[in-house]
Amino acid sequence: MQSDPRLIVGRETFDDAGIFVLSDDLALVQTVDFFAPIVDDPYLFGQIAAANALSDVYAMGGEPLTAMNIVGFPTAALPITVLTDILRGAQDKVHEAGAVIVGGHSIIDEELKFGLSVTGRVHPARILSNANASVGDRLVLTKPLGTGILATVGKAGELGVAEAEALHASMGQLNREASRAALEMNARCATDITGFGLLGHASHIAAASSVTLLIDTRRVPVLPGALEAAVRGVRTGGAERNATYLEPLVDWSGSTDALRAVLVDPQTSGGLLVAVPRDRARDYVSLVQGAVEIGEVVSRRQFGLVLA
Repeated sequence: MQSDPRLIVGRETFDDAGIFVLSDDLALVQTVDFFAPIVDDPYLFGQIAAANALSDVYAMGGEPLTAMNIVGFPTAALPITVLTDILRGAQDKVHEAGAVIVGGHSIIDEELKFGLSVTGRVHPARILSNANASVGDRLVLTKPLGTGILATVGKAGELGVAEAEALHASMGQLNREASRAALEMNARCATDITGFGLLGHASHIAAASSVTLLIDTRRVPVLPGALEAAVRGVRTGGAERNATYLEPLVDWSGSTDALRAVLVDPQTSGGLLVAVPRDRARDYVSLVQGAVEIGEVVSRRQFGLVLA
């Protein structure tokens, strides 16, 4: 495998984006993400897809600069106005992030898919990475869980208005302020919670940093209606795959079946999980709306993740 010393974050640590150094004080952050619609409204889907892709740059401590659209569109099944609204939603969210759309690529596909490739910048000495958690750090989650479960409920036409509004607002929210505050608090480790669920992404931190994460399941924030839906047995295929992968990596003794389903639930445009220095955790929570301290980093134990 070809290597380059300028690539200071690659695939090895399962980080959210790659980082390529250009100079002593400048590096590029690069990522790409796309998926099928999670909501029916095209404009909202575009916004969520953009927020989700931009989040990878924020998870590395970076600032988004440019984005390119990636489109798979069923021209025989949907009017072009649907694509227009998707692109408009994405553009508005990218502009909210202070970045610009510079182009993209589309293909004709049987199923609608949309996402973005995003390039950002970061100082090489001020990155956030899965590999930088330290014993004593406090774990802070900046958005509630449950987007996969609630989206599944929504597809069945059973999601209440209030629950839908909370879900859409959470998925459309940028992780910009959470990222900036993490750097301000001298945090060095973060990840965004997306397809692998909270525990999947937390396990990447545990492995890359050679530590164990203690998670207080009673403190983990959950979107309205998500836990109740999990109690009723609502599940996603992604959650089952996550649970299978995590089975040998987690001490599950502190979780119920329903809570376990939420903790492995694949998230779309989830929040950041940040390892904040102990003496700055309270300040971080006060700076980031919705942030909740959910655990701590300890020396490596038998399991990478322990639920209490």
